[in-house]
Amino acid sequence: MPIRSREPAQRPSLFDRQRPLHAVLGGGKLADILLWKDKVSSATIVAGFSIIWFLFEVVEYNFLTLLCHVLMAIMLILFVWYNAAGLITWSLPQIYDFQIPEPTFRFLFQKLNSFLRNFYDISTGKDLTLFFVTIAGLWILSAIGNYFTTLNLLYILFVCLVTIPIMYERYEHEVNYLASKGNQDVKRLFNTLDTKVLNKIPRGPVKQKKNK
Repeated sequence: MPIRSREPAQRPSLFDRQRPLHAVLGGGKLADILLWKDKVSSATIVAGFSIIWFLFEVVEYNFLTLLCHVLMAIMLILFVWYNAAGLITWSLPQIYDFQIPEPTFRFLFQKLNSFLRNFYDISTGKDLTLFFVTIAGLWILSAIGNYFTTLNLLYILFVCLVTIPIMYERYEHEVNYLASKGNQDVKRLFNTLDTKVLNKIPRGPVKQKKNK
């Protein structure tokens, strides 16, 4: 009798993810940076944000002062570069070829419109569970904001953004196991809350539009 080999059961992916993490993050340059596929760009961005945080929080640089100093430094570099290009075999900077692509702004506007629509849908209370979870999350963020400056909080979020994806990719199976257990506990808690509290909240009658 042939012996059938048992394949190890795969744990469900976080958020029921079916695609690779690189594809979920967009599969482009941004995904390469977040997952440290392009180590030079990732390290450069982390170093740049760390320098900005150091200048504002540790050195306590004023934003306007720093901006003026940076612009003056750029102007001096361009002045020397432009005037020395005729004496030394340097190519002039092709600044007129530099343009911010229009799809970048279109993408930002689409994300902003999507955020406003989702915020409106949550605020109307169509999903009471999501409504109260959002209220609780905002309250927690407001409490955290009392202990951190805005720049410190943004820097912490940035560090999480560039470390959590790569850590999740390395320890995906362990995270999926813990997330599945936590998801079951949260669902059990929300079911209890929905049965004992949310279902007892009176709601007004839903008016249906009459077809003329």
